[in-house]
Amino acid sequence: MESVKKLWPELEWIRDKVLREKTARTWELALEKSVLKAEDLYTIPFTLLAGPDLQVSFMDHKRAVVHIAYESGQKFNLFFKNSLPVNMDILVAGAILADVGKLLEYELDAAGKCIQGKYGEYIRHPFSGLSLAEQCGVPPEVCHIIATHAGEGDLVKRSTEAYIVHHADFMTFLPFKSRLK
Repeated sequence: MESVKKLWPELEWIRDKVLREKTARTWELALEKSVLKAEDLYTIPFTLLAGPDLQVSFMDHKRAVVHIAYESGQKFNLFFKNSLPVNMDILVAGAILADVGKLLEYELDAAGKCIQGKYGEYIRHPFSGLSLAEQCGVPPEVCHIIATHAGEGDLVKRSTEAYIVHHADFMTFLPFKSRLK
């Protein structure tokens, strides 16, 4: 649990203690099942789609997404109030968990380079992340964010919190991807 708390100081933003614990437990479970260790997340690239020169780590990207989503949720609540309320606990938990499934999708090759593993070829991280979260009793509102944060979510109606996480994720991914074309 300490390694997860070190990875995610933002867990403290989740006021609901039970949700905070379930969110942390999901990360613990992912680390237990993964070949990656917590310290690897500071060095592996956040995506394998942007090319070999990407210098942004998984944790740099993930924490940026959480911070952008958090700030956006606060602005929604400030400006839209009851017209479009954002549940900040659900938003933060969803942002923290959105890419937890990548720990099952990624592997390290013989040289220690991060690659997509066989599991990841068949099951993308929104699905594996959803499975991990459900095993830990994460509520459906958060599981919805995990399942819909990526392109797969374009096929369903997203909650407000899911839209925020989706856009925070893509706004910190697409500029990197487009620079390498």
